[in-house]
Amino acid sequence: MSPASFFFICASLLVGFFWIKAHPPQQRAKGLIKLLLVFLALIIVYLSLTGRVHVLGAFLGLFIPFLQRLFPWLIRLVPFLGVWLRKRASKKASSTATGNSSKVTTAMLEMTLEHDTGLMFGRVLQGAFSGRQLDDLNEQEFLQLLTDFRAQDFDSARLLETYLDKRFGDSWRDDDVQEDTNAQQIDSGNLSEQDAFDVLGLSPGASKEEIIAAHRRLMQKMHPDRGGSTWLAARINDAKRILLHK
Repeated sequence: MSPASFFFICASLLVGFFWIKAHPPQQRAKGLIKLLLVFLALIIVYLSLTGRVHVLGAFLGLFIPFLQRLFPWLIRLVPFLGVWLRKRASKKASSTATGNSSKVTTAMLEMTLEHDTGLMFGRVLQGAFSGRQLDDLNEQEFLQLLTDFRAQDFDSARLLETYLDKRFGDSWRDDDVQEDTNAQQIDSGNLSEQDAFDVLGLSPGASKEEIIAAHRRLMQKMHPDRGGSTWLAARINDAKRILLHK
């Protein structure tokens, strides 16, 4: 292998490592698969340019039968890998926590947002799934929970949709046959002063500067223009307004 080729491989691995690390933990499994596909494409191009395609052909001929059996199992493991990464990140965040988190509570749902990682963790407070952690629910349970929330509490439904968007992107909406016709409605509810402190991740007695800084930090993560939630952004804005005008 030439020095140039060795340098290119090392540089690619380094770029790939930092690219994966920049992803939220719950998206790293999908990111890793994309990265492996890109590396495979680069290897094919390299072998083609250097006239060594026959090496790739021999390699594939040897491993294709094995990969055909292994690939379905790997696909099945992707969701479990995502859950494992989320739980690992949750434990790491808990072990290094400095109180840098926000909590939003509705009638039926309690949600925590870790400022450092951007991860959201929730617990159902009422209904058929009362006491369950959102990380432990499967897709059908999520859709049933969302249906229940839409029928009983607007704020809980909006908050759960925010969690689903954060965790799954838009893919879950393809299975949402009962999509809320009032999805564009924004109703942040009447926050108490303590709720406002919880939303911004502050303690009572926080200064004006701390309130403004916490609001700015959260909006950088949750503003709709940055892929965040319109409902949660309204909740954050309300918290700032309440605390600055108390």
